[in-house]
Amino acid sequence: MATKISEETNVTLDLKTIGIIIGFVMSLATVFFTLKADIALAKELPKPPVSRSEYDLKDQLIREQIMNTGAQVQENGKKLDLIEERLYELSTKKK
Repeated sequence: MATKISEETNVTLDLKTIGIIIGFVMSLATVFFTLKADIALAKELPKPPVSRSEYDLKDQLIREQIMNTGAQVQENGKKLDLIEERLYELSTKKK
């Protein structure tokens, strides 16, 4: 038979259990407020400057990617032209 919980239900906790619950809640609150303070501090810190060499390396990488993409587009265009020629040859042979 299931026990019904109501306003008249008595809950008994020993002192050790109450102490554990209070300690857990306090440690959880401490962690929360510490993290909140660390996040607020991190928002105020200055952003690290981007060095000239880092900027040059990123710029060079981007330029290389653009050139590689251009080369791939040209290669795909050549392949597409070849496919169109073959398709034209196949379509004219059937007629």
